[in-house]
Amino acid sequence: MIMSRIEAPRDHDTGSLLDRLLTGLPAEAVLTDPDVTVSYANDMASFCPSGTPAAVVLPRTVEHVQHVMRVATELRVPVVPQGARTGLSGAANASEGCIVVSLVKMDRILEISPVDRIAVVEPGVINATLSRAVNEHGLYYPPDPSSWEMCTIGGNIGTASGGLCCVKYGVTAEYVLGLDVVLADGRLMTTGRRTAKGVAGYDLTRLFVGSEGSLGIVVKAVLALKPQPPQQLVLAAEFGSAAEACDAVCRIMEGGHVPSLLELMDRTTVKAVNDLAHMGLPESTEALLLAAFDTLDPAADLAAVGALCEAAGATEVVPAEDAAESELLLQARRLSLTALEAVKGTTMIDDVCVPRSRLGEMLEGVERIAEKYQLTIGVCAHAGDGNTHPTVCFDAQDPDESRRARESFDEIMALGLELGGTITGEHGVGVLKKEWLAREIGPVGVEMQRAVKATFDPLGILNPGKLF
Repeated sequence: MIMSRIEAPRDHDTGSLLDRLLTGLPAEAVLTDPDVTVSYANDMASFCPSGTPAAVVLPRTVEHVQHVMRVATELRVPVVPQGARTGLSGAANASEGCIVVSLVKMDRILEISPVDRIAVVEPGVINATLSRAVNEHGLYYPPDPSSWEMCTIGGNIGTASGGLCCVKYGVTAEYVLGLDVVLADGRLMTTGRRTAKGVAGYDLTRLFVGSEGSLGIVVKAVLALKPQPPQQLVLAAEFGSAAEACDAVCRIMEGGHVPSLLELMDRTTVKAVNDLAHMGLPESTEALLLAAFDTLDPAADLAAVGALCEAAGATEVVPAEDAAESELLLQARRLSLTALEAVKGTTMIDDVCVPRSRLGEMLEGVERIAEKYQLTIGVCAHAGDGNTHPTVCFDAQDPDESRRARESFDEIMALGLELGGTITGEHGVGVLKKEWLAREIGPVGVEMQRAVKATFDPLGILNPGKLF
């Protein structure tokens, strides 16, 4: 029943919709010019269909969002919540004739409490803006997606995003204590808490984290903070094979080390970075491993990890002596996706997470898939938590190459499941992976998730066609 309503929402008169929206919104908050609204149709994912919005609303208050949802419920119009549209799964793509609710104007940091170690924010706050604001109080907000200078906290919550620091500090879900959410019918619900502990009732806060705007629209979040750690130091280790680099990752984790960052780049990615930035990385490098520590004595930790890398076969180990050298070593990793985009002009970035013990098998499998489909596929990975980003490079103007890119992408996800992993570690399901979600969680899992969706959104108007 829910699926039928999602796939075929009731027709509505656009003029009537706009009139109803404008009864509770300022005129400047409602965009209808097709030349403008088309820019809100997509996020950054490839191969994800989108529709044309009937209107784009830029609310500034909770009451604005509530009004939109009441109108949408009355007229049975689909609603697609959006942040900065930096997502990579099509989760923010517009449905045909929908209302896009872009939350970027709700961008206030409402509170930072050093005693309670929390921040209270609106959903449009940019991740980097929050991070810098809490740093001024000696605090730290760990989740740091690669798009942190652009992405919003609301978007991070919607996709349960991660980042480079997850190996030590975890993902967004671990920092969301409470939420204010506007439900499909316009009611406002508060979940969670602002206390250090709290177990009252079902954990609805966690339910909304990663729900991709399909259950409600987040309008406020209470976020946990940590004390600001010492400046991290970084080590770079070069290997003659990806297998040796993955062996080093296993040795580091088995040895009880807790790096603040543990990243891996395969030879394809290293070459792409060299071609783009002329960083002088040796052409013989088959894999580059970057490890960082933000402990009280990071140099000692780097020395211990460097020895483990050498035992695993590293051909060279270069520890940084200060923050400036550390930043230089990290530049290669930060350039990875930009460099891979330059290979062919278009990329599909996969997001398969596998057990750390099977990371080597994952990289070997991706290499076989690249050979099978005659494509360039580079892998950069948050190796410390097994989250790989195989990046398929292709020419979008070449139909055959585009077909092979999509088929290779699916084969990579199948490989991840075969290795005991998951189809997404931090990018979400959206449109791109909804068929694969059903394979991962099975028919009973899909049935239960649809039942949850029906409870919160009985008309199926919130972000229809996403997840399942």
